[in-house]
Amino acid sequence: MNIRSVFFILGKIILLVGLLMLVPVAVALIYREAIWLTYLAVAASTIAIGAICSQLKKKKLTIRAREGIAIAGLVWMLVSFFGALPFYISGEIPSLVDAVFETVSGFTTTGSTILSDIEALSHASLFWRSFTHWIGGMGVLVLGLAILPGDDTQSMHIMRAEVPGPTVGKLVSRIRVTARLLYIIYISLTLLEAVFLLIGGMPLYDSIVTSLATAGTGGFAIKNASIAAYDSAYIDAVITAFMLIFSVNFTLYYMILLGQLKTAIRSEELRWFFGIVVAATVLITINVLPLYSGIFEALRYSSFQVASIISTCGFITANYDLWPTFSQAVLLLLMFIGGCAGSTGGGIKVYRVVVICKTAFANVRRQLFPRSVAPLKHEGKLLDDDIKNGITGYMFTYIAIAAVSVLIISLDNVSFAESFTAMVACLNNIGPGLGKIGAVGNFGDLSILSKIVLIFDMLAGRLEFFPMLAMFYPATWKKG
Repeated sequence: MNIRSVFFILGKIILLVGLLMLVPVAVALIYREAIWLTYLAVAASTIAIGAICSQLKKKKLTIRAREGIAIAGLVWMLVSFFGALPFYISGEIPSLVDAVFETVSGFTTTGSTILSDIEALSHASLFWRSFTHWIGGMGVLVLGLAILPGDDTQSMHIMRAEVPGPTVGKLVSRIRVTARLLYIIYISLTLLEAVFLLIGGMPLYDSIVTSLATAGTGGFAIKNASIAAYDSAYIDAVITAFMLIFSVNFTLYYMILLGQLKTAIRSEELRWFFGIVVAATVLITINVLPLYSGIFEALRYSSFQVASIISTCGFITANYDLWPTFSQAVLLLLMFIGGCAGSTGGGIKVYRVVVICKTAFANVRRQLFPRSVAPLKHEGKLLDDDIKNGITGYMFTYIAIAAVSVLIISLDNVSFAESFTAMVACLNNIGPGLGKIGAVGNFGDLSILSKIVLIFDMLAGRLEFFPMLAMFYPATWKKG
């Protein structure tokens, strides 16, 4: 482990986050809120610490797989801590654990909250909450690669440790150019959503903050009633569309920009994703139809919640705790699936779900026809053993962490549905669960121990486990 190289990258990213914290300073000044001084002090301190750390590099920067994993785990923990300080120091969130929970939920694009009165926060803090979604959506380290100068040859180890999905690909030959292209697409789609929301009558501040939260598929709203507060079918439709847009692999958007629309549409994962969305929407619409005045109203609310859950965004327009058990069960299944690989969505990812289904089918076929040879393919390519073994390891780790988390949370004497969906909501970076932590609830009443477990779950889920687990593995920190 080359500690100096790790500290150099950590310093650069911490410095960048400190600079980004100046944006809510500007928001506070615009709205004449005294909290600007708190944000400025924390930003200045963060910038100073980042600048000091970034001076520790040796002449030669060494970033291998081990350093990349360590950097990913440490960066996400540190930026979450520094990002929580304005909430805590200002007293808007008086508990440090709660402030860290809220910030981790922001950066990991989970959207779970401990707040019971969201609207009591300042404009600056509401902006910062949603801005953390936007920063974390594409990845804190990917943002660093896109903006900060540096050597491109060793960046793949950093990107591989942070970008969600079984595989990490490059849009072009250089990693840093790939990161910049991703952010150009990301920023363009965010601005486009803000424009559409403005057209629908949403105020400028609301449209910007909502677009930031949608882009990161995080779901922090600025109203206690979430998106339901606007009571607009147009706004619901716009946000529904963009939640799905941000759940699609960004590589496909790059292909479309190159004029390869047919190739993008033929993506197997994309077809599975929208097939699942359509099927879930139809099933829930039929199931909740008696609760609404007509099929269009039922379709409006069911399509929004399906998009919100499968994208792991977590916005709310209806209290689905009041929906029939069947609809809740469908939403619970969508919580596990999540978005596409290479998107800002969380969850297991459609890619893995498809491969698992194909593997199960292949095993059944092998039992029926022992002599048959049916190679396993995805996106028209043979799946190599590394990918299949990686998915197997991922699922085993997922089940192990989920089981331990549920056991610990159940010590709070909450119902099994609440303890289970709290784990699912945080591990899959979704936001709301069921019951007291559901559509109209929050995580504030859970114990400190449960919140710490869920903080770990959110970070582990966002980084797909291994960088966080590596933090506790002694060999990670050995020299050499």
